[in-house]
Amino acid sequence: MAGSSFGTHFRITTWGESHGKALGVVVDGCPAGLPLCEADIQEYLDRRKPGKNRFSTPRKEGDEVTILSGVFEGKTTGTPISLLVPNTSQKSHDYSEIASYYRPGHADYTFDEKYGFRDYRGGGRSSGRETIGRVAAGAIAAKILKELGITLCAYTKSIGPITIDESRFDPKAILETPTCMPDYIANEAAERYLDDCMQNLDSAGGVIECRIDGVPAGIGEPVFDKLDACLAKALMSIGAVKAVEIGDGIRVSSSKGSQNNDPFTVKDGAICKKTNHAGGILGGISDGSEIVFRVHVKPTPSIFSQQETVSKTGEPIQVQIKGRHDPVIVPRAVVVAESMAALTLTDLLFESMSSRMDNIRKFFDRK
Repeated sequence: MAGSSFGTHFRITTWGESHGKALGVVVDGCPAGLPLCEADIQEYLDRRKPGKNRFSTPRKEGDEVTILSGVFEGKTTGTPISLLVPNTSQKSHDYSEIASYYRPGHADYTFDEKYGFRDYRGGGRSSGRETIGRVAAGAIAAKILKELGITLCAYTKSIGPITIDESRFDPKAILETPTCMPDYIANEAAERYLDDCMQNLDSAGGVIECRIDGVPAGIGEPVFDKLDACLAKALMSIGAVKAVEIGDGIRVSSSKGSQNNDPFTVKDGAICKKTNHAGGILGGISDGSEIVFRVHVKPTPSIFSQQETVSKTGEPIQVQIKGRHDPVIVPRAVVVAESMAALTLTDLLFESMSSRMDNIRKFFDRK
């Protein structure tokens, strides 16, 4: 199976299935000397693990990570880092009947068409549990970025029709609310909306926003490996994401050039922009401003109301999905989006180290 690796200079390969023995990731390209322990990674995994509140799947998993290689005496060695997270709460019998039909909104049919075979226990590699490896690797990337003064903050911007009020933005609320909204009042409204969805055997979608501070100008390539293109690819690789916006996003299509352009100025002796409609990226390269992106997440496809589908033999049938499922994917996907952004930035930062001859001279200057 191709397509389980991501990155060039900071490269990860995720492995494992939703109902297999374990999931994990191998990280290659992490520099030696980075302080790293399992607690650093566990902090991120705890943000995505199931069973934390009534709006996430009741599947109880500790998602406890073990570092198998690449770390010695509390620091990375420069060799591949292998991370393992055991599955401890599989109920594969909940999924046995879906082997005979295709669930609406899932990858069952397309997986069958590609491989002629699929692991129907929770979706196998198509399951949201695959993101465990991404988040574990993203924790390492985020720690590298923090060493460079770069920080990421992702949160739920909206769930269904409920959107946060920027004037009430409180970063503490991201980790304290079950929706991961940085707005306590909007969170209460979103909780009521989700309760209504659950009572009607339905699910909800929403929007995740992420802000990245401290990225220097000059990161990203000008043609195919543009920073925004790489971010879009990384974020669209998250199973439930259906759209990505950078900066003003889709609003640019109804703007005028005079409105959308960001004027340049000089502040404290440095060139900067007066506004940030571009979201921190110009010509595929970071411009030194805050990077802002949003991802649009579809409603959970596993809903408990009756749906139309067909069996593997093409017979029309009515189905009601069983098992343990999130009524909304967005809150647990917040840290996944943040992790994919961290992985993308780290990879392109390492690539940019060799983009100028003067940087190479400085690195190898032994005088």
